[in-house]
Amino acid sequence: MVKEEVVLVNFWSSPFGSKVKIALEEKGIPYEYKEEDLLNKSSFLKTINPVYGKVPVLIHNNNSICESLNIIEYINEVWSDRSPSFFPSDPHERAQARFWADFINKELYEASKKIYRCTGEEQVSGKKEVLRILKLVEGQLGDKTFFGGDNLGIVDITLIPFYSRFYTWETFGKFSIEEECPNLVAWAKRCSQKESVVKSLPDPIKMYEFILYLNKHLAK
Repeated sequence: MVKEEVVLVNFWSSPFGSKVKIALEEKGIPYEYKEEDLLNKSSFLKTINPVYGKVPVLIHNNNSICESLNIIEYINEVWSDRSPSFFPSDPHERAQARFWADFINKELYEASKKIYRCTGEEQVSGKKEVLRILKLVEGQLGDKTFFGGDNLGIVDITLIPFYSRFYTWETFGKFSIEEECPNLVAWAKRCSQKESVVKSLPDPIKMYEFILYLNKHLAK
């Protein structure tokens, strides 16, 4: 039997890369991890993702797959014989899950940057936007254990990597996400009991210290 080549090229702090790690871990797929320095991008990254030059990139048998949600769909299809499936079987529920995952993917990261990169009214605007997004998503969770039901689904996998950044947002923005979104934080704590999540999420303090360093680096 020919051994499959599965390589994840990523940068440790990337929430987009973390969700690909979670997907691979949930499916139990052996893979090689390659760390990419985003502050000094390699020519290799530009070769495997010539359009955006971003992480994560999944390399499967010499073929590159880019963009995190696209990668997770690929993983779910290629290893469909491995459970869990990250998407509901019902077409409407599947469309809804894709919508919310895409919403989180596009909106949350960009809004949150205002909290730790800006001050004054712009920071306040970022904080309000992040809370608006989180409350909308919390409403979709309802009383379910996970967005995916009993298992992690695409929405869970897309959102939980940002849990590592909650401490950073709260520290810079001087607010409590748990006070604003208690059910969502309870969900995040349940996710954090999953081995796939524990293995994939960076430490919140390390993340905060990295953001401090990045802010100084960008200010030069």
